[in-house]
Amino acid sequence: MSSSSNQRRRVNSDSLSGLSESGILNERILVLVFESLKWDVHVLCQAASVSRKLQAVAKRLLWKELCLYRAPRMVSELTSGGPASRLGGGFSALAKLLFYCCGCESTRHFEVSQPAPGHFMKSTRFSKTSGRSFLMKKCGSDLLYVSDPCEHPTGNKEDDLGIFRGVFRGFMKSKTRDCLIRRGVGLEDGVNCPYCGARCWSMTAARLVPKSAARRLGANEGEIEYFVCVNGHMHGSCWLVRLSSDDGSDDDRRDDGDFDQTVNNGS
Repeated sequence: MSSSSNQRRRVNSDSLSGLSESGILNERILVLVFESLKWDVHVLCQAASVSRKLQAVAKRLLWKELCLYRAPRMVSELTSGGPASRLGGGFSALAKLLFYCCGCESTRHFEVSQPAPGHFMKSTRFSKTSGRSFLMKKCGSDLLYVSDPCEHPTGNKEDDLGIFRGVFRGFMKSKTRDCLIRRGVGLEDGVNCPYCGARCWSMTAARLVPKSAARRLGANEGEIEYFVCVNGHMHGSCWLVRLSSDDGSDDDRRDDGDFDQTVNNGS
């Protein structure tokens, strides 16, 4: 290959590098592309895996735009209140929490015969009213969004496995975190947040699971375990009691009618 050809290749490469690093125009094009795709989470995941530069743009901009498009009311609530309401783990972690059921493995307080795999959700309802059922009375001023449980049928147990997730607003300043710190509760060994990778507290071990949590989920008391990570993401599992048709009207998981955000993945 001639030296002139090598020189042209270097020039073209340098030009493209400068263009990709100039930022604003290309990022605006990316936003317009994803707007036209109605912020399809699967496409964004694929795009973010193409290169480190696209991954960085997604982490800094695109995940936030996706969350604002898919869950505007929820994001508005979670980010209201100034710097104290900064999202722990960032918008990439929140986006994963909105769309992804993390699955379940056995823990020291909750045993399953075989792990349940994680998967994308077609639709999930999140509610701060449900979130209040997971807060002790002393922590009632905290704001916590919790999802409906994702139901995983099991072949060897009468009840179905329920997997749920949630997120606190301003967890660093929350009464829940303050309560964990005051009690001297240690972080759980071998458990990391499936959404941001941070270490977690076991709320079961800390004895901070109110009875209302099991009622809200439709589970038996004592058959529930959930964790909260240092960034304020919650994930947990329970055994869901199967209801007969006569019991449906008493299911208080559906009685408030004020689910604050239904999130669809756009596929």
